[in-house]
Amino acid sequence: MPRYLSIVHIDESSAPAEGPSEELMQRMGRLIEEVTKAGVMLDTAGLTPSAQGTTVRWQGGRISVTDGPFTESKEVIGGYAIMQCKDRAEALEWAKRFLQVHEDYWTVSCEVREIAEG
Repeated sequence: MPRYLSIVHIDESSAPAEGPSEELMQRMGRLIEEVTKAGVMLDTAGLTPSAQGTTVRWQGGRISVTDGPFTESKEVIGGYAIMQCKDRAEALEWAKRFLQVHEDYWTVSCEVREIAEG
């Protein structure tokens, strides 16, 4: 079965400074338990805020290192999930369910891509 990477993009300006609510974390926990029991979830995690990140870039034959926050980007990668699904449609359904556990004030999206196997 193919594996899919769901890259979670969030607008940090709409996310609460104190982080996700307890209710959101409970709903997320129930969904993760369900998707794991279904044999779909292989790995998942959230990421620390972009202010704690560093970008290492190769451009024009030179390396540059830039510490966050990254003012040029409104949307940042907030987490990921690696799922093994029967097809793309199933991966998209799980991504939709993940998005729907968030409160209305969040701006969050999932980029779902099949992992190219060797």
